[in-house]
Amino acid sequence: MTFEHSRSDGTVRTYRHAPTRSVTARGITYAYRELGPRGGIPVVFFVHLAATLDNWDPAVVDPIAQHHHVIAFDNRGVGASTGAVPDTVEAMADDAYAFITALGLDTIDILSFSLGGMVAQALVLKHPELVRKLILTGTGPAGGKDIDKVAGTTYYDILRATLTRSDPKEFLFFNRDDAGKAAGRAFVTRLEQRTEDRDLKIGTKAFQTQLKAIKRWGRCTPADLSRITVPTLIANGDNDRMVPSALSDDLHRRIAGSQLVIYPNSGHGGIFQYHHEFASTAIEFLDQ
Repeated sequence: MTFEHSRSDGTVRTYRHAPTRSVTARGITYAYRELGPRGGIPVVFFVHLAATLDNWDPAVVDPIAQHHHVIAFDNRGVGASTGAVPDTVEAMADDAYAFITALGLDTIDILSFSLGGMVAQALVLKHPELVRKLILTGTGPAGGKDIDKVAGTTYYDILRATLTRSDPKEFLFFNRDDAGKAAGRAFVTRLEQRTEDRDLKIGTKAFQTQLKAIKRWGRCTPADLSRITVPTLIANGDNDRMVPSALSDDLHRRIAGSQLVIYPNSGHGGIFQYHHEFASTAIEFLDQ
């Protein structure tokens, strides 16, 4: 499937060509990219552990941006955003709120992945009036079983990737069978489509601080997710080694009226392995 780079009105429709912009809030300058038609409720993308603006899969972003205003941003202290990375998910949610309100937005939809899903949960619990619809993928709740083990899994897979001269995401996000390996290679190739105006990579200290925040999230008191009353879509692969797939079921049980999609024979990056199916499901959910 191919998409128009831009329309005659100058609207950018592909993530590869979205310019990097910045906005300052509470002394922090946030880097972000936006694309798609203006005027409707924007879909703000909350990114994963160690990720910058360059880590969003265009095969997910571009279909959504054909009919929705999409905004992706770097968390504080990550990529081209200034400041220091917070060591709690709740503080990251406060930063996200500062960024969103600095853009003058008072109603948004959220599409989140992994750590981004944790930040999104904290945000909607604190500012329920801000969010119209919520998409949580590859993520889990505060106090979720084995979330505090993410660091160990991450370092192990980074080592495996280093020994094979591969991208760590091929191990962290995808199964190591033939289908998973092919999906991982294709995913990494798509991330490399953008050749100009690339983002800065996350620093080691920032990465370690994010891992510390995830460990705290996994060990903290569970939140009352019955307070999340906005329409919610939950998605994951059936073999998520980073944030166990069972936690997606847990979210589904605890968020009333939520929808759950589990993709077969896939891992943490199930939404990227099944990007056609996921993008269609996400668009249908947003348009309902």
